[in-house]
Amino acid sequence: MTAEEPGGASLADRIERLFQIVRRPGGDAYSNEEVARACREASGESFSTTYLWQLRTGRRDNPTKRHLEALAQFFQVPPAYFFEDGQSARIAEELTLLGALRDAGVREVALRAVTLSPDGLGTISDMIEAIARREREAGTRRPA
Repeated sequence: MTAEEPGGASLADRIERLFQIVRRPGGDAYSNEEVARACREASGESFSTTYLWQLRTGRRDNPTKRHLEALAQFFQVPPAYFFEDGQSARIAEELTLLGALRDAGVREVALRAVTLSPDGLGTISDMIEAIARREREAGTRRPA
């Protein structure tokens, strides 16, 4: 794997996305130290906090298979997430959805939408798109 793959995210981008989306049950991000420790325990190999930081920032981009398997195990994604653009994109979309569902407001809307007909869902989708377009044009964004 190279630092930047044509048409795809870099390894650093993929790892960083995992850190941004996969969180502790309380919503806090995992630290490099926590993840490195878990990866050391899972792989039985050296896996320092500095090494993980280097992977996250793109300063290192050629980890061993066991290191990637340990990261995949920690973040509960298939190892293919790090290699296959199609698989990675699909998993990233699922992770983004899971991250959004952590937000109580998003979760409430999603739970209410479950009972709607296909026409009702289409109407809600159109409304969301119209509001998003208006906010993009106005330069406003939802706070993180």
